[in-house]
This record gives sequence, structure tokens and C-alpha cells, in this order.
Amino acid sequence: MLWEYTATELIGMLHRKECSGKEIINDVSIRANDVQPLYNSYITLRSAADTASDTICKTDECMTLSGIPVAVKDNISTKGIRTTCASRMLSDYVPPYDAFAVERLRSAGAYIIGKTNMDEFAMGSASDTGFFGAVRNPLDTDYSAGGSSGGSAAAVAGGAAVLALGTDTGGSVRQPASLCGIAGFCPSYGAVSRYGLISFASSLDRIGCMGRSVSDLKLLYNIINVRDSQDVTNFSKKYSDEENADIKGLRIGIVKEFSAASADSDVTAAVDAGIKLMELSGAVIKSVSVPSVSLAVKAYYIISSAEAASNLARYDGVRYGHRAEKFKDLRDMFVRSRSEGFGEEVKRRIMLGTFVLSEGYAESYYKRAMAVRRQLCAEFDEVFRECDIIAAPVYPCAGIRLGEKTSSVKRYAADIFTVPSSMAGLPAVSVPCGKNSKGLPIGLQLIGGRYHDDRLLEAAEIFESLRGDDHGRA
Repeated sequence: MLWEYTATELIGMLHRKECSGKEIINDVSIRANDVQPLYNSYITLRSAADTASDTICKTDECMTLSGIPVAVKDNISTKGIRTTCASRMLSDYVPPYDAFAVERLRSAGAYIIGKTNMDEFAMGSASDTGFFGAVRNPLDTDYSAGGSSGGSAAAVAGGAAVLALGTDTGGSVRQPASLCGIAGFCPSYGAVSRYGLISFASSLDRIGCMGRSVSDLKLLYNIINVRDSQDVTNFSKKYSDEENADIKGLRIGIVKEFSAASADSDVTAAVDAGIKLMELSGAVIKSVSVPSVSLAVKAYYIISSAEAASNLARYDGVRYGHRAEKFKDLRDMFVRSRSEGFGEEVKRRIMLGTFVLSEGYAESYYKRAMAVRRQLCAEFDEVFRECDIIAAPVYPCAGIRLGEKTSSVKRYAADIFTVPSSMAGLPAVSVPCGKNSKGLPIGLQLIGGRYHDDRLLEAAEIFESLRGDDHGRA
């Protein structure tokens, strides 16, 4: 079955004329439609017949995505394809333009197979807060695919897409990648244009890559990592002369504060085994300290909620989004439209963000959180003078059981391993490193220095080759 192969393998098969682009699209589309009732990974899934409206380019270059089905998270704008952010507020919205990253995919010949399910407005960690229902993990449908890019992860892991775009604000690419047993990459902040990304927290949001192998991540990243003048935060800075990673002598930092954080024994054992494998192959393991890690999650939820409250203020029933059918006056229309349009998690964060920005509280909360962020950035800068990458877990456990009652505070605290690098704008990647006692996958997180995305991906690919990963195939 063609849906079982990685993008890199399929491109090789296309060059050798062992299959055609349309055969790949048809095979993956049939698979996606078959498993959609099981995984609920898509909000909008296109049919194979839609290929007639897409240009399938000739595969005359090794980096092209001609004939490769790519899923796109439903908070990234796609011209003519519904984009909902998994919210009732935008349930009927069809963008008139493509996000820059989607433009790049189309120009490389990719087939946009559909828009993936997610947490509403990317707020959550289990892809269970959205208007269109929870996403199920293809490896065990009693469990969540993780969030907020759970639909993208489930689509790739379940063979319903070959590659996928997700977004990462505090770990939303890495966490579902880890829980679904695939590879997920969150680039440096600004490395990929955010033009066309519907904002949650503008200073933290990043478009990331998901695939079955690190080579697939590199393939996708090289296509979307192009300078875009429409995004003032986008940069073209690269350290190409320093990117040849070698496992021998590679300095890997182990953050003391991460070791103190609570993680399941299965997760700790798998991550430690991955680090030991690299050490036995010639890497140098160093203990490092990032003291502000203990404050990172608290500061993150203050900053991200403040930015969310500001960004989502535009959805008022007048200019954008859902409008209530019955209301008494203009104020009542605002209240009813927003109350009906937003889900509980989004409302919770809007209320928190409005509070921390309000007069009398901004100094105590928002400004102090920003001070923590600056300190965290400085501490990471210091650490990367001593080491090349940092190794850590991705998530404290290997699975989130659907329907399990967990407090919001406990769920937020589980972001401890991914939020610190997000706050500092650092690139980070999740690579499978083992399984727990129930057979659920566990990811190893590798974090790189700011703008050293290529070096990080090279190191991740080396680790993947040392493990001899089968990319999810039995």
C-alpha cells in the first residue's frame, strides 16, 4: 500500500517510475476516507476527484512534492477550502487566500488532501476541545492523538496523509507527534512565515512539520523555510557553514530542572535509553541548568492567554465569525455571539488574558511573566555556549486517555518539557525513542540553539538512524 511509505520513499519511487502521483493521491485518499470515522483526524477531507483541480507537477527535482498528499491544520488559511480553527465561531469560513506556507506547498506540487482537526483555536493539549469532536490516536483509539495539532499527527500516523503542517505555540506539534509515534518539528520562531496563520498567541505561534521520518521533516521544512516580506517576524538567517552535525563529539545538554519534573517511569527509561545510545556512539553528555524552567509554564499561560484575549477580540458577530440569531441590542449581540461561538477552553483563556491585562493587574502578572521570558532566553543562550543541543522528554506520559477527568491546571502543568523552548523561540524536534508497557509510543525531544534549525534536524536524523526506526511499519 502506498500510504505506508514515507514522503522520501515515495519521491524515490516516483523518480524510478514505480508509481504515479495520481496513484499515490488515490491510494492515500481512499485510506483517509476509510479511517476518518475511526480517527476523526479531518474537519474537511477532500475527495480524490478534487485532483482534477490541482496541478500535479512533473517530478524532475528531488525536492518536489509532486503527487504527495499533505494535510494542513485547520488554523492555516487555504484558498477555497474551509478553515474553521475547530470552532463554531468560524465553522463556515472559506478563506479567499492561501497562507504563505500553503503557497509554497502548492508551488512544489503538493496535493492538499484536507484540513485537520485540532483543539479549538489551538488551545489545548489533547485535541478534545474543538467543535468537531476529539481526535483519536491511530495506535489506540481509546487514547487522544494529543494536541493541539492532533489531527495532523493522527493523519500521518494513520496513513491518511503523507506529510502534514501543524502549529506549535507551547508544544502543539511535538506533543501529538510523540503520542502518535511520528516525527514532529517546531522551527525557530520566525523561520517560517506566519502569514495566513490564524493567530492564537502571536509572539509564540509557529508553523511546524510532521512526517514519519526526520528526512521527511527536512524535505517539508526546506520548502516552507523561505523569506516572506509579508511577515515582519520572518527571517532568512541560517548558519549553513556550521550545520554538519556529527554524533562524535556532539555536546548534548541534560537540563537539571527537567530531571526534577515528574514523568512516568516508562517515559524516563525510554528517553534515558535514547540519550545513552547517543553517548555510546560518541556524543558527550553534559549536565546544564536553566533555573527559570520552573516558572516557564506559569509565565507561558499568562502571556499566551493575554495575546489570545487580544487576538480573539475581533470575533464579535459584526465583522468576523458566528453571529447569534436572537439578541436584544448591540451589546447583547456581542455577548450572545461570543458565548455561542467559543467553547469552554477558549472562554477560560480569554477571561484569564483579559484579567492579566486589566488595570491594576498587568504589572503584577503580565509584566512579571515577560521578565521571566527574558530571563529564560538569557539562560538558554548561556547553555548553548556549553552544548550543541538539549535532550529531554516531550510529554510526561505516553498517552492521554479520552474522557479522563483531568483538571485544567494539571493539563497545563504537563507542558513543562515543551513550553520553555517555545518561550525562548528555539527550534525543537520530537523523534520516536521507545514505547511504554502498553505499546504506546514515546518521543525524545531535541532542542537546538536559536536559528540552528538545520543542525538540529541533522542531529535528529543521526539519532533516528542509530535506532534503525521502521517509521511506524511492522
